Amino acid sequence: MHILLIEDDKEASKYVIKGLQESGHVVDHAADGEEGYEIALVGKFDVLIVDRMLPGLDGLTLVEKLRQNHIATPVLFLSALGDVDDKVKGLNSGGDDYLSKPFAFSELLARIEVLVKRGSGLLAETTLKFEDLEMNLLSRRVTRNDKAIDLQPREFKLLEYLLRNAGRVVTRTMLLENVWEYHFDPQTNVIDVHISRLRSKIDKDFDPPLVHTIRGAGYSLRVPD
Repeated sequence: MHILLIEDDKEASKYVIKGLQESGHVVDHAADGEEGYEIALVGKFDVLIVDRMLPGLDGLTLVEKLRQNHIATPVLFLSALGDVDDKVKGLNSGGDDYLSKPFAFSELLARIEVLVKRGSGLLAETTLKFEDLEMNLLSRRVTRNDKAIDLQPREFKLLEYLLRNAGRVVTRTMLLENVWEYHFDPQTNVIDVHISRLRSKIDKDFDPPLVHTIRGAGYSLRVPD
């Protein structure tokens, strides 16, 4: 996803940007309302994350102006103002969701994914499952045979893509484009390394193995013949 973060707090911005990038997303950043408005007006983004209290142009006015200019990009408000009235004002200004500070990054990520799916007309799935392997997209919890598995953000995204294509062969190009958002081959072993790590976590102590290399083609999440 391509995300625009409009946030003036330096530490909060670093935290959000780092987390989003580690989750495989592309992030642009504006540190004040006027700059954020200009970027959002002309750029193509999947979602906007907007702080309520911004210098130059406050978040509510920023979003109202975007809606007046027919910019329908989903907006998630971030704010230390967490009262019901504050949330209502944010939603009435044209926001799609509202998250109070402080927040858990996993919740921020889940809300973003739901907004994007809702905007594309897709139903927001909450669980992906194949055999005894299960992934909760909201809590970002992965289990196999009811045993919790700890995955890094890129491993989680890789497994999510394999689960969505369970039983099918996914090529290296498909993985580069959909998991790493590369539209070229960097000529590295990054896929092999992450597949190996994923196997060590979801296959090593379980039976049968689910992640398989299809020689000359790619990889597949499947039950062995």
